[in-house]
Amino acid sequence: MNKVLPSLASLLIFIWCNLVSADNDIVIVVNKHNPIEHIDKRQLIDMYMGKYLAFPNGHLAVTLDYTKGHNLRSIFFEALTGRSITQINAYWSRVKFSGKASPPQAYPTIDAIIDKVVTTPSAIAYIPATAVTNELKVVYRFAK
Repeated sequence: MNKVLPSLASLLIFIWCNLVSADNDIVIVVNKHNPIEHIDKRQLIDMYMGKYLAFPNGHLAVTLDYTKGHNLRSIFFEALTGRSITQINAYWSRVKFSGKASPPQAYPTIDAIIDKVVTTPSAIAYIPATAVTNELKVVYRFAK
């Protein structure tokens, strides 16, 4: 019995860590009818930092984000840019003040983001991998 408990505890910790990791996997999605099949990280940075407003094929993109304070936002921008959410917020404050660009449209929930992508063929957004539906197409997946 004493040997079983540590093994069981190790197994439970392993399973829990994998479940948490799966929940934190972030993917970039577009509407299933969008012709884009793949986008690279540099293009995503340019789109999410307001440098480009279009997909690589030239079609206008509607870039979607979460409202300030949403935990997925911090995880995403850290993975995308290597910067903290505080740095990202400061960047957008400067850029908005200068009038050079506008931040992506912000929504409060994952469901609201998914609804917008499903109803907007030119939308692009990030969501947890576990939230992908048949109405969405994954065009980028962050490597673990």
